[in-house]
Amino acid sequence: MDFDRVREKLNILADAAKYDVSCASSGSDRTNKTKGLGNASKMGICHSYTEDGRCISLLKILLTNHCIYDCAYCVTRKSNDIQRAAFKIQEVVDLTINFYRRNYIEGLFLSSGIFKNADYTMERLVAVAKKLREEENFNGYIHLKSIPGASDELMYEAGLYADRLSVNIEVPTISGLKLLAPDKKHEDFTKPMLKVKNEIVRYQAERKIIKSTPKYAPAGQSTQMIVGASGETDKDIMYSATYYYKTYQMKRVYYSGYVPIADDARLPAIGSQVPMLRENRLYQTDWLLRFYGFAVNEILNHEHPNLDMEVDPKLSWALRNLHHFPVDVNTADKRLLARIPGIGMQSVQKIMDARKFRRLNWDHLKKIGVALNRAQYFMVCDSRHWERRDLDAEKIKGMILQTSSGQFRNQYSTQLSLFN
Repeated sequence: MDFDRVREKLNILADAAKYDVSCASSGSDRTNKTKGLGNASKMGICHSYTEDGRCISLLKILLTNHCIYDCAYCVTRKSNDIQRAAFKIQEVVDLTINFYRRNYIEGLFLSSGIFKNADYTMERLVAVAKKLREEENFNGYIHLKSIPGASDELMYEAGLYADRLSVNIEVPTISGLKLLAPDKKHEDFTKPMLKVKNEIVRYQAERKIIKSTPKYAPAGQSTQMIVGASGETDKDIMYSATYYYKTYQMKRVYYSGYVPIADDARLPAIGSQVPMLRENRLYQTDWLLRFYGFAVNEILNHEHPNLDMEVDPKLSWALRNLHHFPVDVNTADKRLLARIPGIGMQSVQKIMDARKFRRLNWDHLKKIGVALNRAQYFMVCDSRHWERRDLDAEKIKGMILQTSSGQFRNQYSTQLSLFN
């Protein structure tokens, strides 16, 4: 092996992979039962944090940054004048094993530009995973990026060796895809998604009957959307995400703020700010839809097509729906408790457990972990202190902003002067 050349490839292809954010905690439980190498457990992979605070990571690279497509938003597009490189299959296998033995990583996240065609590229990705599993007896975590347009046969084989598969939908709407990536078709993305979903369902059903049935993509599949490249509203993005969750049983949808990399009239100008705050608000909305019982049309609709950048989406919803409040924390059901700004799902459960023994007051709620700077305006408890006064939504919002802090606060701090 030419170590200098491999090191050069690694620098190029690891840097090119940084734009893909769809690698995170896997939820996989691939257990090492054969005295092989590695062990993918439920604790998660890819710069994620375990419950005991440990940070774990994986080797995140492209197989190649050569690409036959010219997607305007992509750094590896064929018209971009960048240094190109490609790994051999065995080089990726050797890197993964050597990095694992040195305790640098706990798994592999492998994506690729598309060279020759989708099947040729997908076949090489699968070959890497197959060699790791069968020849190296590697039981660590493997995340393969599915290539849009790849055949059902290759997608099926990929799921036998990978813990997680993902196809990046890239642009949230079909019209946006036509504008920025006219060479691609929407069905090229959804066809592999449907194949993976159907195989996961089939294997899960077979395992109920035959326990020895092997696992198929045990960590499921995910996708990623670029935010801020093609003019979609937050409503467009979250309605698309909801569709992919329901239709293809996605484990996660990731949102990536567009980093201006091209001088193209269709895109934000180079030097434009990356929409990090907007990306954060979309993740918060995603969390509300998956864990808090909200429907997407409650948060985003025709009257409110974009999220409020000043406050989180749950607080924004509460301010628009003051007729639902105040909520009595000593009698309300789980659904209503979860809708109070400043109360997370862990606090909801603690409240429900604690009130079995006594009525709760503000001191109890503070010890439980409720963010009273927000919650006090939307709930009542066994106390006369801090109860909600007759305030309208704008006054409540202003008072909360005055007592709030966060990493994006400087982006809207000028608004606070209105409430001084």
